[in-house]
Amino acid sequence: MTSKNELMYAEANVYTPGGVHTSIRNVAPHLIFKEAKGPYIIDADDKQYIDYQAAFGPMILGHNHPYVNQQVIEAIERTDLFGVGTTDLEITLSKKICKHVPSAEQVLFCNSGSEATYHAIRLARAVTERQKLIKFQGCYHGWHDYVARNMLSDWDKVGKRDPGSAGMLESSIDHTLVCQFNNLEDVERILRGNADEVAAIIVEPIPHNIGCVLPEEGFLQGLRNLCDQHGALLIFDEVITGFRHHIGGYQKVSGVTPDLTTLGKAMANGYPMAAVAGKKQYMSRYNTQPGGDVWFAGTYNGHAVGTAASIATIEMLEKEPVHQHIFCLGKKMRNGIEEIHQRLGIEAVVAGFGSVWTTYFMSELPKNYDDLQNNNGELYVAYRKKLIEKGIFKMPMNLKRNHISYSHTDELVDQTLDIIESVLFDLHSK
Repeated sequence: MTSKNELMYAEANVYTPGGVHTSIRNVAPHLIFKEAKGPYIIDADDKQYIDYQAAFGPMILGHNHPYVNQQVIEAIERTDLFGVGTTDLEITLSKKICKHVPSAEQVLFCNSGSEATYHAIRLARAVTERQKLIKFQGCYHGWHDYVARNMLSDWDKVGKRDPGSAGMLESSIDHTLVCQFNNLEDVERILRGNADEVAAIIVEPIPHNIGCVLPEEGFLQGLRNLCDQHGALLIFDEVITGFRHHIGGYQKVSGVTPDLTTLGKAMANGYPMAAVAGKKQYMSRYNTQPGGDVWFAGTYNGHAVGTAASIATIEMLEKEPVHQHIFCLGKKMRNGIEEIHQRLGIEAVVAGFGSVWTTYFMSELPKNYDDLQNNNGELYVAYRKKLIEKGIFKMPMNLKRNHISYSHTDELVDQTLDIIESVLFDLHSK
């Protein structure tokens, strides 16, 4: 019998190429989701899953959080979109971000992380009057030509010229230089080889695009020092880490302050919202300020929905023990999975920080993308697909992270660990 998921997916393919509206969603099994609440998502066949995908991280409070939703409803009942001037919501949210995020002396709002990184990079090029950019192998900073290279590269293309799409400008590809994460010598070598040409270094302070690869002690500070020495700006892409790992972002955790920061995802608990923030001396170059010469525009920037959701989310982080709860459950999950590995004699490591974790099927924690060649990608995906069959939803792709929200409970973690053990036992015994 054909399921509703299968029927609806077939219909989606009639009207949309591939049936999805962003490429990474086209995975097997292909599910049609119709409902979400708290820690759960429900598909078209009414199967319920404990959700650890969390839409790649925005759901820090849980799906359809009542306080966030209510604030959005109240906002759109009195306001919507004006296209001119400023709203009270934009002012309130700007103050909160500048209060909590160390690098944020001023902030501008947009609607997606890709927009935010685009704006930050263009600003850095204007400030430094340089063209080149350094990013790191395996990191993702959006879909635009400036950064869409050397993301999840095939192993024979690691460190080589690996554009992420047809149709990219050749000059954009060539002006983006790729370094190895946690390797300051590599970064310094590239900077010296491109003297006075590098406008900025952009980095995920924790490369969550490839799961959870932690920065080694001194690495982020080393990037800060190298940028200062070579006249480049340091951009922290905290679209994932911002607000999920600390209300002030991972920069607050690390004690390293970048020149510019991009934010998104957990800031609005699932509503579309992003921001670029930074030092006033740089932010004043945007033409939102009279005399500024760096163009910043967007009809939907600062929309009532995103600003209200962000204010409500940050208020929850300010008033309730959100981080304490999700960090505690994250530690419990990681420790529990490690104990399962030991009991079953499985060669695997659990990487993570705070509310984020992933299991790599390899013997040691990775330091960079190159190390992940040792991960058993086939087992990684097979494991996740088996979990989905048993009602635990993790993205069924290699090298993807998992997230815990404020709506998850000790009981759900215990239930998840029991299912993980049964799945790993079955896979290990074959």
